[in-house]
Amino acid sequence: MQIIFESRAANGHRLRDLSVERVGFALRRLKALVPRAKVQLSDVNGPRGGVDKRCQVELKTDTAGTLVITSLAQDWRTALDLSLARAIRTLTRSMQRSQKPVRGRFARLDRLALDS
Repeated sequence: MQIIFESRAANGHRLRDLSVERVGFALRRLKALVPRAKVQLSDVNGPRGGVDKRCQVELKTDTAGTLVITSLAQDWRTALDLSLARAIRTLTRSMQRSQKPVRGRFARLDRLALDS
């Protein structure tokens, strides 16, 4: 999996290693589904402060297309963790939707036929 990091903030380059490590850890189970992940950090208000740290996570997948998640928080780490949690939840939900559940009376017969 390729992880691309971009930061428009002055001190955002310090978070590069942390961001790449967190993305790799969070997507370890879904590594086969996500060939490329992109993390962008930016400071919305600049030096004025407030809830202005923005993290955008973009996941390119073969089956679900491109998934873009953005979050705002007080600090960089919180914004990154919120974005990753939401991205993983959304990606797993879309993968579960794409799989057809086997239900009904004939499902048991199909399973029995496959077992023998």
